[in-house]
Amino acid sequence: MTITTIASYLVSLLKGLDITEIVRNKDIISVGFITDKYGLTQVIKTTIDIPISIYTFNAPLTFAIMAAFYPFIKRKWLYLEALIILVVVHFLFVFTLEGQKLTAVMAAQGIENPGSVTIIFWEFLWGFVDNMVVRFEPFLIGAYLFLLRNKVSVKKVKPEKTPQKKAPPKKKKRKKKR
Repeated sequence: MTITTIASYLVSLLKGLDITEIVRNKDIISVGFITDKYGLTQVIKTTIDIPISIYTFNAPLTFAIMAAFYPFIKRKWLYLEALIILVVVHFLFVFTLEGQKLTAVMAAQGIENPGSVTIIFWEFLWGFVDNMVVRFEPFLIGAYLFLLRNKVSVKKVKPEKTPQKKAPPKKKKRKKKR
């Protein structure tokens, strides 16, 4: 609910809309948007339903991968970083879903140009996050934990100057006369 609330407020700022309500009904969060900046001629009132299970279905698998790496991780702060990646991916999903749906509604009402690049941008961005990033998330976090599992924070140490040994001079090969 927190991720949806933050993403909804950011989308409303980006689109110039106001949020009328945020209601949770079991698995679905409904967010109501309204604008009156165009006067009484063009008033948009729409509700976007966001099923929570669409973007959290792989969270148990992600947590299982994180638990499997526990004995091998030296830096336990790595888990906090992995959780931040998880939250950012879920935030991106909600943000792009709402942006795409609001852009479609605003284009249908004539507030945005239906042939503009913004519609294509929101469609692509939401499609990419939905079809690629959310499904790739457990592997992304697993790879992140695997690659950084042995990395230890290193303090910068000035290298000591050690005397260099000079190599003995090379012998020149003599050409044989024929």
